[in-house]
Amino acid sequence: MTRTPVIGRFAPSPTGPLHLGSMVAAIASFVDARAAGGQWRLRIDNLDSTRCRPAWATSICSTLEAFGLHWDGAVQNQDSRRGLYAETLDQLIERRRAYPCGCTRREVQSLGRPGPAGLIYPGTCRGGLPPGRTARSWRFRAESQPVAFLDRCHGHQTVAVDELVGDFLLKRGDGLHAYPLAMVVDDAELGVTDIVRGADLLPATAPQVALQRELGLPTPRYLHVPVATDELGRKLSKTNAATAVDPRQASAITAAVLAFLAHPPPAEFDGAPPGELLEWAVRHWRPVRLQSRPGEEAFLLPHPL
Repeated sequence: MTRTPVIGRFAPSPTGPLHLGSMVAAIASFVDARAAGGQWRLRIDNLDSTRCRPAWATSICSTLEAFGLHWDGAVQNQDSRRGLYAETLDQLIERRRAYPCGCTRREVQSLGRPGPAGLIYPGTCRGGLPPGRTARSWRFRAESQPVAFLDRCHGHQTVAVDELVGDFLLKRGDGLHAYPLAMVVDDAELGVTDIVRGADLLPATAPQVALQRELGLPTPRYLHVPVATDELGRKLSKTNAATAVDPRQASAITAAVLAFLAHPPPAEFDGAPPGELLEWAVRHWRPVRLQSRPGEEAFLLPHPL
């Protein structure tokens, strides 16, 4: 039996420069794909034009190249596939798995109940729009049957989507297609077989798997790696004003990220170019080592060179 060629991906949003948290996901996904002899694709998730900037997309590409993270094929852009998202939503509407919602964000925040991954939609419009309401958004009709999938770090996961998030958004009130729909469509179009990303996105996986199965799309293999945090325990992110990585520190940062991922390069690689460090990591990559690491750990910035 011929094994499907591995295709991994990195899909940053161009809302700012790459930071250490971004580099953990980029390096982990790159090394994982290359260790399996596979491709590593780059997708720019620029669907939200109010937050994304072409200059940041250029910056992201330049930074990845400076770190020796060379992708296969052309860079993909979400904003070129709006028509495909619309077609997919139409399929779900025809199957009665999507329905219009007239609720405002404030109403959902007021009426929704807390769940493991945030507020659970109260189902106000599940049986039809209330009198006098017009459709603002579209939601996926979640089922009570649990969704099961395997994560290569966290093991078997069984999640009831209706108890996790409820009927989640497919198209937002501002007219943009929501992240779960866009991501599922994009990954299927690219032929992605393996998704490697931060453990903070593990709760988002079950809704995506539910969508994949409803649309008859293959479910990729998942690996959710530890999330880098600062000394205060906050996730390194643009929201928390994480410091942009400096390409001049590419060697030190690459070594630090690999150590964070439980693959510390040996002493003879001190000061080695990032490409050599990545080659070493590809040869020695063992994702099982990540199972001994907590979901989040403090990640101190390397000292400037």
